[in-house]
Formats: sequence, C-alpha cells, structure tokens
Amino acid sequence: MARTRRPRSMTLTATTALVVAAMTGGHPAAAATRATTSVIFSFDGSSLGGYPDSDLVMDAAGNLYGSAVEGGTANGGVVFELTSGPSGWTQTILHNFTGELDGAEPYGGVTLDARGNVYGTAVTGGTGGGCEGGCGVLYELTQSGGLWTENVIHTFTGGADGSGPGGGVTIDASGNVFGTTPTGGSFGLGVIYEASPKGAGWTFRVIHPFTGGRDGATGAKGRLTLDARGTLYGVATAGGQYGSGVAYRLAETPGGKWRLKALYQFQGEPDVGFPYGALAFDAKGNLFGTSYYDGANEVGGVYELSPTPSGPWKERVLYSFAGSPDGASSISGLVFDAAGNMYGTTSEGGAGKGTIFELSPNGDGTWTESVAYSFAGAPDGAFPYDGMLGDGVGNFFGATVHGGTDDEGAVYQFTP
Repeated sequence: MARTRRPRSMTLTATTALVVAAMTGGHPAAAATRATTSVIFSFDGSSLGGYPDSDLVMDAAGNLYGSAVEGGTANGGVVFELTSGPSGWTQTILHNFTGELDGAEPYGGVTLDARGNVYGTAVTGGTGGGCEGGCGVLYELTQSGGLWTENVIHTFTGGADGSGPGGGVTIDASGNVFGTTPTGGSFGLGVIYEASPKGAGWTFRVIHPFTGGRDGATGAKGRLTLDARGTLYGVATAGGQYGSGVAYRLAETPGGKWRLKALYQFQGEPDVGFPYGALAFDAKGNLFGTSYYDGANEVGGVYELSPTPSGPWKERVLYSFAGSPDGASSISGLVFDAAGNMYGTTSEGGAGKGTIFELSPNGDGTWTESVAYSFAGAPDGAFPYDGMLGDGVGNFFGATVHGGTDDEGAVYQFTP
C-alpha cells in the first residue's frame, strides 16, 4: 500500500530504475474549474521509481529531469529523465541509488549546469557515521557516450557539515553549488553550504550554520534563489524571533565570507508561518513564497516580501488557504506566466488530494485566488509536494508523490 509522507524536513524515508516506456493519458479532475491537466508519466514503485517528491527541471531540448525517493534496482531511489516523443513520454533512469556510498532517498529533484551535468542530494547513505543509514550525500552525474556516472561531491557526517540534505541545489555562473540541510551543523539545526570545483575535485565549506535565533532553524525544502549579483535568498522553516521561520538573504563579502541577514521574521497566525518552498522574484524585485502552516485559517498561505527605501523588508499575506475547496499546506515554490499570474500547489485540501492554485493581480496591489485544478487521486495525480516548472510557451509541469496508474506517483502537465 502506498504511504503518505510529510515533507522531508518533518519525516524522512527511502528508494531506485532502468530505461522504460512511460504511460500516458489524461484523467478527469475532481472539481476542476478550468485549464487542462493530464498525467504524462506514472511511477510503479519498482523499476520506474516511486514517490517522486521532486521539483522538475527542463533542458534546452524540452526534456524533464527529476528524482524519485523510492524504487529502482536497489530500492534506494532514482534520478530520471523524461523525453517527449510521438507516442508520449519515455523515461530513462540516469542513476539507481544503492543506499551505500552513492546515497539513497533523493528528495527535492535535481539541477542542471550549463554543460548538462546533473546535481542533487540524497538524504541517507554515504559513509557518514553520525546518522543511522548514513547522513546523505551531495552528488554530480556526468554523461559520456550515453552512459551516466555518479560522482559523490561530499558525504555528510552529521557533524558541523550538516546531515540529511533533502532539497534541490543552486548553481552560480562559476559552477559553485549551494544548498541546505535541515539538521546537523554546529548547533544541530542545519546549515547552508557551498561546494566549489577545484581542479579535478571539489572543496566543501559551511557558509552559515543555523543557530535557531533570528537567523532561523533548519534549511527548507525549496532550493536557494540566486539573483544577478550572486546573492542568495531563502527561508528557514522554523526558529526566528517568533519560532515560525525566517526569510533571509546571504551575501558574500569581499573577503570571501558569507553574511546572513534576516529579511523577515514570520509571526504565525494570522501571519503565515513555517515556510518550506523556494522564494520567487518578480520583475520589480519583490519576493513571493508559500507557507505550510498559519495564515488566517492555520493551513498556510501565500506571502509577498518587498524591499523598502529604509532598508527593512515589508511582508504581507496575499492569501490564506482554507482547506476546502482551495487547498491547504503548501510546500511549493511559485511560478509566473507571461501575464503576471502566479501558480503553485497545495499538498493537501481541495477534493482531498491537493490543488493547483492561481493568484491573479487585480492592478491595485491585491490578488484574486482561484483553484485551477483539484487532484482526484489514482489514476490522476495526488498530493503535489512540489511546485511547477514552466516551459516558456504556456505549459507547466509538476510531480505528485502519489496518484498515477499504480498510485506510486505521477508527473503531470498543466496548461492554464
């Protein structure tokens, strides 16, 4: 029977696969208000992988990449590629995790660099002895002649370097890789780290250990957001002045050190609290995100952070979820369309299996929320724990941890 899990910062678990043909087909939505949403690939919990708690990324050819936490040849999870063709989408497994030195349970998806190499993290495995089953790894996948090879960039120990990395990573123009962990570190509350290519190898350093004070506690599920100047933006899921999380900025000093500045201390109900997803910029430099808890109805909301001339950032809640019919407990990042509408997902609520929601600007600073799609469960998708990716021509793609033909997870296409 399929398991329903919480976000990896709350609970962790395990997964792996070979080249296989995908199953395609659209399935009717429950209480869909508009738009077209269809499952384009179903996981089987075995050779195809299962429980894809994954953001998706797309290469220049339109191929999709992600990870699944379970399944594969050693049941340690997989990294996969989906390619569109005349008969639908076909899956290729790039790596089967074994749970040994190469890691296991790859939460959060992957990131591509400019050369097409693939980077990600696995929550368990590796040689780190400070955690049962290993403290996880940061890895790179490179291709030669159609064969993909994994290189472990760093094995986490559970000490000052952190443990249990379960989110996607961010890569800057110089090829440096940035990410977070929810646990470990000097204070046991997670870290922000940087891995830099050096010769034929890599150097690894912690650039901020979370203290649980005004800087927050535990690295969030969403990957860090990088601006044009190389400054990183993210959220800490817990801690902070009110214990409900922190939005922060992390900038490198001329001496090569990184300095964290808290942009906002989340206050809890009726303010939002406990943010998990990545932050997204609009064209004006405002940041947008979602929260899992709090808001007016205690099931999360969508917020905006805006810089002010005096320095402090101003926060406002754009929408508080109510559970039904609009959804609850968002873990996702947000994505914009060409008209400035904002889309995301809720992991629960709606018809009971989560939703895709839209926030449309009204022109006066306010936003109107609507349910674009309500997931119905197998053979439709179920429980979207991650946000969506736009292809630049009006389509969006995402993953659900359950649903699909075998209720082991699905990748869907959404067209507003």
